[in-house]
Amino acid sequence: MRRIRASALAQPRFKADPYPFYARMRAESPVFEVVVPFIGRGFVVTRYEDVVTVAKDDRFSRDIAPLVRWLPRSARVLLTRQMLSQDPPDHTRLRKLVSQAFTPRRIDLLRDRIQSVCDRLLDAAPRTGPFDLIRGYALPLPLTVIAELLGIAEKDRHRFHVLTQGAGPIGIASGILDVPMALPYAWLIVRYFRRLFAERRAHPGDDLLSALVQAEEAGDRLDEFELLGMAMLLLFAGYETTVHLIGGATLALLEHPQQRARFVSEPGPTASAIEELLRYVSVGEMATPRITREDVTIASVTIPRGEWVIAALGSANHDESVFKDPETLDLARDPNPHLAFGQGRHFCLGASLVRMEAQVALTTLFARFPGLRLDRPAESLRWRRIFPLRGLAELPVNGLS
Repeated sequence: MRRIRASALAQPRFKADPYPFYARMRAESPVFEVVVPFIGRGFVVTRYEDVVTVAKDDRFSRDIAPLVRWLPRSARVLLTRQMLSQDPPDHTRLRKLVSQAFTPRRIDLLRDRIQSVCDRLLDAAPRTGPFDLIRGYALPLPLTVIAELLGIAEKDRHRFHVLTQGAGPIGIASGILDVPMALPYAWLIVRYFRRLFAERRAHPGDDLLSALVQAEEAGDRLDEFELLGMAMLLLFAGYETTVHLIGGATLALLEHPQQRARFVSEPGPTASAIEELLRYVSVGEMATPRITREDVTIASVTIPRGEWVIAALGSANHDESVFKDPETLDLARDPNPHLAFGQGRHFCLGASLVRMEAQVALTTLFARFPGLRLDRPAESLRWRRIFPLRGLAELPVNGLS
């Protein structure tokens, strides 16, 4: 069985095009070992069918507390007291408490606000010289939307972006120094949220944090640690993946002129176009780890009880046994059973919001700037060094005149 260090899978040059590696793993070593600093050995599952099994089979637990017991309390809370790291019945209870904020009707009410933010950001973009689409558009759009949903003051939003970027490596670090460097950021986030919770208890507003503080489902409430975990999850998941989806989808369309022309010429981007961009870009390259409740055999590899397993969503979304010509961007692909939002009871609660933000952002961008083009060759672009996600660190473009 192959054994690979997480740091190798986090390198920018790997993130630029991980799919040849995954194709080789699916053929030669569909379950391989990965070594993560401080945590040790784990297993990565790469084939579509096996990824679905890991996502839906109750032999795999989402309770990752055994993996992070060595972390300080503030960091453990952010990782373990939220619904992504819980099994039923706690997962069911937490999901019910927050699902009211992500109903289709409430999400649809955000469309006009998302459109206005897109217009404002593009109005401010320079008309000459390169424009970093990540920093100037893909990042501030979802950050503004999720911050407004949570009730985070505008003056604090850039700070929160810095803090979440800094605390992110605590989940699954790729380098030996990542966790020590991330701990101060986690502590600052916990301190800020605790102060915010106290304010919302005294003076509730019309925002998601106020709703979480006051939430009650069958007489139950979120305790302080659950509030911290859920607030961090919503902040991080509410914008991080959308940033990289908008950036990655823009790059994909710029690199595929025929598909771009199809995207622009249609009266509005069809659902199939957004779904194909979700599949092709695969921002959530790795799912949240699971822990085996018993010995489990996958692709002839027996994973012992108590080991941790990661489903490689990016690999599954490019599995040639499910998707014809998986490395081809086809905005009319049908069917398209991609796994960008996971599967089963942990299917992404904010999927409809991500889809809408991407649809509005991409439609507005290409409608307003039909001459949009890369400022330099795609192979020279910088990708973020982070294990679970795949995203651009920058996307310099021209043609905004």
